[in-house]
Amino acid sequence: MEEIIVDGVKKGSLSDSVFTLDETKTKKPLDIIERSIVKSYRKKIWVRFIRAIKEYQMIKPKDKIAVAISGGKDSLLLAKLFQELHKHSNFDFDLEFIAMDPGYNDSVRKHLEDLLDYLQIPAKIYKSDVFEVADFLDTDKPCYMCARMRRGNLYSKAKELGCNKLALGHHFDDVIETIMLNVLCSGNYKTMMPKLKAQNFEDMELIRPLYLIEENDIIRFTENAGLQPLNCSCRIAEKKDGKRSEIKDLIKSLEGSFTNVRDSIFRSSENVELGAIIGYKKYGEKISFLDGYDDM
Repeated sequence: MEEIIVDGVKKGSLSDSVFTLDETKTKKPLDIIERSIVKSYRKKIWVRFIRAIKEYQMIKPKDKIAVAISGGKDSLLLAKLFQELHKHSNFDFDLEFIAMDPGYNDSVRKHLEDLLDYLQIPAKIYKSDVFEVADFLDTDKPCYMCARMRRGNLYSKAKELGCNKLALGHHFDDVIETIMLNVLCSGNYKTMMPKLKAQNFEDMELIRPLYLIEENDIIRFTENAGLQPLNCSCRIAEKKDGKRSEIKDLIKSLEGSFTNVRDSIFRSSENVELGAIIGYKKYGEKISFLDGYDDM
């Protein structure tokens, strides 16, 4: 079959996505966007960003942090938050901004460059073949493979730049959706951790500073700023389907019947009572409530 190339990519590939710029939207001046982070969105965004960093001990003096930027709303806000923190921090740490191009088409790549330029984020954009390889390995459902390859690729770039930490833009909603996905779809109880040590990259740690920030507040900030961020920019993400989307809708429906259901889901990962569950795993070893039961 003859390959059809559109916008610099093969028709039907993961890169074959459409990004349409809304010409009616106007970006606010950069200084107003930056000031709004610590003024208009101080309580909902800035304070929660600082709280997550302190509460989960994400940053230490002399750290060198690679801030991963996809061009989406979450990573763009993460980058601006780190720039603000770097300006006012009372201890020394360094930043690198990295933006992986996993195989974007020409229009998406150009929009990413324009966003970074406007927001004055000095990101190092580098090319990878993540879309191509993930599409080859699993054409129908490449998301899992794509996510794993992206993570490894970002770790490698961060390591190359001398960083000891990689910051990703996962937020509060990602956390509670992950808990529900694991319970309802996998029959286990696991959450998305605020930080974790990389398994395959020595002396590297992953941190999630948006951990306590709700997605709706990120959306409000982005829309108020007049920004038009990228989505995942692949043909799969455009469909907005899958289990995570269903879980998001489920949680929204539960809000009408259960008070503070979102906070309750989140807090459940902080309040696990080991004496009131049948079993759990620790470092891969399964432990039953019967272990030591007769000795009680």
